[in-house]
Amino acid sequence: MSIFQIFLLLLAGSIFYMFFRQLFSGDYPKRGIDYEAKRSDDKVGSITTASKSFEKMPQPKSRVEELIEMADASVEKGDMLEARKAIQSALIVDKDNPEVLKRAGYLYFELGDYEESKEYYSKLLELDKSDDIVYNALANTLHKLGEDDKAIEYHQKAIELDSDYAPYYYNYANTLYDLGKEDEALKLYQKAYSLDKSLDEAKEMIVKLGGKL
Repeated sequence: MSIFQIFLLLLAGSIFYMFFRQLFSGDYPKRGIDYEAKRSDDKVGSITTASKSFEKMPQPKSRVEELIEMADASVEKGDMLEARKAIQSALIVDKDNPEVLKRAGYLYFELGDYEESKEYYSKLLELDKSDDIVYNALANTLHKLGEDDKAIEYHQKAIELDSDYAPYYYNYANTLYDLGKEDEALKLYQKAYSLDKSLDEAKEMIVKLGGKL
């Protein structure tokens, strides 16, 4: 064997030695640890996509929620009778649900059944005596029933709970106007209009009663 052949043999041996040393030294990335999580909630592999899919799945609606949506859709279409049917069904499922009771009070009022409306609004006040919206609605209902002393009391209670809401003053003014108390009504119309310049109904009543805007 010539010196040149011996040199080539040594060179080849050195190359193979370096290759295998590199291969088993741990310098190459190993399968299974080539992904490094950047956040504590990161996951490796296809499970991430599946988890996200499950997380985004909508929760099923309750029967009461479905009936409320049906009632609201019927009101938007002007079908109060169909809305009432949906709410009556919702009351069978959950007779103390505030959202159902509010809609029941409203629907019976719109349909002219003021006694039923009064019953549902009164039930709401038993559940929550701090609901200004219910005091206002019940005041309007009581006025329709001729129970004006109580109506005035509830108008005042609604305003006490939210003194910056113009419609409460306007509704109170309407009750007083119907009772022939025009001077008191005018002041309340003016107060309503001062709080909300878009309340054209209040503006019209101020002009009608000869008041200043």
